[in-house]
Amino acid sequence: MSSANQNLSDHNTEYIPSGKGMRIAFVVSEWNPKITGALLQGAIDTCVKHKVYEHDLDADMNAVVHYVPGTFELPMGAKMVRRSAIYDAIICIGCVIQGETKHFDFICSSVASGIQDVQLGNNTPTIFGVLTTNDLQQAIDRSGGKYGNKGDEAAITAIKMFDLENKLDL
Repeated sequence: MSSANQNLSDHNTEYIPSGKGMRIAFVVSEWNPKITGALLQGAIDTCVKHKVYEHDLDADMNAVVHYVPGTFELPMGAKMVRRSAIYDAIICIGCVIQGETKHFDFICSSVASGIQDVQLGNNTPTIFGVLTTNDLQQAIDRSGGKYGNKGDEAAITAIKMFDLENKLDL
């Protein structure tokens, strides 16, 4: 869905179902907190817009936020959340910014594979709401800046997967 010069938050709302009754857990990296906080807020705003819950996280227990130290810990955090309670979807939020070493490549690859493993191993949509950018400005642009908010995109993905599961009556 993401491509150069495209605002990720421009969605045709005609094709986005209601998330009413859905239970979502957020697993959020504490690393790059300005970015991950903005991604989380984008996801929460989208959940409210599409009726996952009506007020805020404190007023409605359909959504819960759990924090992990860094993006690398997102898959294990998602696995723990999945074991501790039943959610219709888990949204993993993180940000990895390219540095001067191969660390970026190892982290991004491991996190993507780990989140996929949690999803397939638990039959629960586990959404990759992780920015992997070349620099801080790209992260800002994709966490509520000129290219929208990937948190918004992650919430839409969770809602659509919840709707698909309900349509298939799984």
